[in-house]
Amino acid sequence: MNVETRPVSGPPLEIPGAIAVQSLSELMRASGIEVIKQLMRRGVMANINQVIDYETASIIASDFGFSPYQEEAKGSSIKDAVDVVAGETEEDLEPRAPIVTILGHVDHGKTSLLDVIRNSSVTASEKGGITQHIGAYQVRVNGQLVTFLDTPGHQAFTAMRARGAQVTDIAVLVVAADDGVMPQTREAIDHAKAAEVPIIVAINKMDVAGANPDRIKQQLSELGLIAEEWGGDTIVVPLSAKTEEGVHDLLENIVLVAEVAELKSNPEGKARGVVVEAKLDSARGPVATVLVQSGTLKGGDRFFVGDTKGKVRALFDYQGVRVSEAGPAVPVEVLGFDSVPRTGDIIVAAETGRKGTSAAERRERQMAGRDEGHGDAESLLAQVRVGYTKELNVILKTDVEGSGEALRSALEDLSTDEVAVKVIRTSSGVVTETDVLLASASDAVILAFNTKDEAGARRLADIEGVDIRHYDIIYGMLDYVSAAVSGMLEPVYRETVEARALVKEVFDVKGGKVAGIGVSEGRLNRSALIRVLRNGDAVHEGRIKSLRHFKDNVREVASGSEGGVGLEGFDNFEAGDELVAFRKELVSGPAD
Repeated sequence: MNVETRPVSGPPLEIPGAIAVQSLSELMRASGIEVIKQLMRRGVMANINQVIDYETASIIASDFGFSPYQEEAKGSSIKDAVDVVAGETEEDLEPRAPIVTILGHVDHGKTSLLDVIRNSSVTASEKGGITQHIGAYQVRVNGQLVTFLDTPGHQAFTAMRARGAQVTDIAVLVVAADDGVMPQTREAIDHAKAAEVPIIVAINKMDVAGANPDRIKQQLSELGLIAEEWGGDTIVVPLSAKTEEGVHDLLENIVLVAEVAELKSNPEGKARGVVVEAKLDSARGPVATVLVQSGTLKGGDRFFVGDTKGKVRALFDYQGVRVSEAGPAVPVEVLGFDSVPRTGDIIVAAETGRKGTSAAERRERQMAGRDEGHGDAESLLAQVRVGYTKELNVILKTDVEGSGEALRSALEDLSTDEVAVKVIRTSSGVVTETDVLLASASDAVILAFNTKDEAGARRLADIEGVDIRHYDIIYGMLDYVSAAVSGMLEPVYRETVEARALVKEVFDVKGGKVAGIGVSEGRLNRSALIRVLRNGDAVHEGRIKSLRHFKDNVREVASGSEGGVGLEGFDNFEAGDELVAFRKELVSGPAD
């Protein structure tokens, strides 16, 4: 037996040479979500079905308080996996460009600043080459490359995090010198802090009348961003995107922060990256901007991304120039997707050769939901973390500003030695879509006091699997959180919506009725739970008894197809009912 020579610090745990994240979480009796979060903290982007090597798994097991060891391999080969994470050493890593996102309130000059940076950092001959917007570009500052994400703001920034893609290295917060800190400024700060990335503040519009940088610094200090000249550690750069004064200072500070961080990545091997933007081009088909994070993406590479796949037909840089490959921190426009991916989806290049093909086929089966054996919600009841400090992340929404801080203090006072209550955002008003995205990215529950949901927020919460709880009595909210941290709370599940379908007709069959449906979104899988919505209200929730495509019994019906559905214990269908297919995953529950 090959036992790793590290000090025994906890119960022994035998780990094979290659193991899926799901299997590792089951071995440790830990939540799959928590294992994925710890992998992300270690810089590894992985999903629940992904296979990781022993070195990576042993590090995660140690983080959870175990003493891992490896028995002699029994014929399993890590090369058979599509999503294998290679054990990297320091020698494998090379310096890479920092990735920067510009955040801030609308009309404070984010777009103007990006335009100045883009146009001042290329030569006149190059400017003519920038013919299209791909959502990201690179500039050179004192010989150092810097990658900028030209995203619409913190919503897109957090959408990427919600999909498991921690992309940004540095966040630049733009605040107008004549306007000051606004609601979206506070939101941007919350999102950047939740992502745990360094923040550089750019005080823009220093050329306009009424510019008052000291007032801005005072407002920022009240939000925990204290300027260096005031004794803090936040870099604050006054500038004007209009006159371009101070912009070079900002760029030099970005390079300085990046140098301190010593950002590195492995340029060798198959590529991993994240989708920054995606669209359906009438002439070229599905197109997406991909930011490569490790490895090198090359023409002809087969890849998997989210719920789709493809093969690289062509790569274009941010100037529209065709290139043959792209390495870490390089943004490229990619052609060759089978369908349009989502912003924030992780893209993984597949292995080549016979083994890569068989692994690809397995991945396709997983994507289609045909792999069995991952268990249902009931089997997850026993999967709780052991010997590990827990955090209950909360987003607090209140009807008025004044009650927010009082409630925040009361909630955080409920923390115990085992569970810390962490309020990552407090604001007044309705629950918005941006609140839901932040909750999804931070594994947080939204607690709303005397307020409602914005139109679209509830639907997005269903899609992202975010729990929104409304209260009109303070003690009800406090009792819920107290029960959660003390382990007395009933299990809380996160829902993931997989498909939606519309009932078109209702048919009488032997033993009841079935619904003739058209699937409008996703893949309706026979193993999913079904919620029947009528005029927006849930009238039934249960399991599928039968699923047909024409006369054939099938495991799933894809988007754009029609079929027939029978449910266990319910046949009171009506034309116009909406069927929502979803799965439940345990988020929190009582400890053993």
